[in-house]
Amino acid sequence: MAGAEDVTTREVDVNVPSVARIYDYALGGKDNYAVDREAFDMLERTAPSTRPLAINNRRFLQRAVRILSEEYGIRQFVDHGSGLPTQDNVHQIAQRMDPEARVVYIDNDPIVLAHGRALLEENANTAVIQADFRDTEGIFGHPDVERLIDFDEPVAALFVSVLHCIPDEDDPTGLVRRVTERLAPGSFLVINQLVSDDSELRSSITTFMNESTGGRWGRVREQADVRRYFEGLEILEPGLVEISTWRPDSDLGPKQKTEEWIEFGGVARKL
Repeated sequence: MAGAEDVTTREVDVNVPSVARIYDYALGGKDNYAVDREAFDMLERTAPSTRPLAINNRRFLQRAVRILSEEYGIRQFVDHGSGLPTQDNVHQIAQRMDPEARVVYIDNDPIVLAHGRALLEENANTAVIQADFRDTEGIFGHPDVERLIDFDEPVAALFVSVLHCIPDEDDPTGLVRRVTERLAPGSFLVINQLVSDDSELRSSITTFMNESTGGRWGRVREQADVRRYFEGLEILEPGLVEISTWRPDSDLGPKQKTEEWIEFGGVARKL
């Protein structure tokens, strides 16, 4: 498992699609390569709802962070598998509420580290670390995490559209449990992942993404798998849902014309 490392120790392979860069392209970003755009286009042919799904996922993240900041007073955020910076990132939303809010971004993509560090050069309350977000022990012991996050106080742990990147043998439910155990009562988890009721689609996209990314993928799962992540937690209203319907600001968001797969999840509190 990769621990924290300097971006210069890993070269970017522009011949292999990256999940972070595919997502960046889906959101209209520019930090991607032809191979990432080709992978996205192939995904979209199989699942035509992929672009609005990505946009709605980002909006869910933004709403969850804003609501946890405004309504629940959360001032610490640990974003597992954060992806490339875009507009209205977690630290920008949280620090509009309180400039002293603290955020740690975690990703194993060297491009994420490079862009994140450039963005945060003058922000002492925010850090981006390059690590495999399955490495709970290494992450919690990382100097930047120890500097910024007080785990005796409530924290929001974010797993937004990343757990489908973890194969079953690496036990994503166990990962969520390990992180939850380390959080103080009153902490929150924000979790969603790709799910589908269509077994053929689950299989075809899982195979495609595994082959495209060189095995850096888990699988598209079912709603019951996501519900297991939340066992023992107090789930906030409106429960576990297709995430564009989780406390929407309005009905103006992009609509999925098809629902062959969805982002499913919600927000829960550790009691």
